[in-house]
Amino acid sequence: MVSNTQQTERRRRMKQATVGRSQKRARTKAGTPKFPVHPEGSEKKS
Repeated sequence: MVSNTQQTERRRRMKQATVGRSQKRARTKAGTPKFPVHPEGSEKKS
């Protein structure tokens, strides 16, 4: 028979692995957001 502590630890590990999985998947699919390479007003003034 397994101790209560071992059961609890196992449940916690399983929950940590599955929590937020849908958000992680959505962030992965979204990828890097588009951003301007040369935004207005960023050129160097000499």
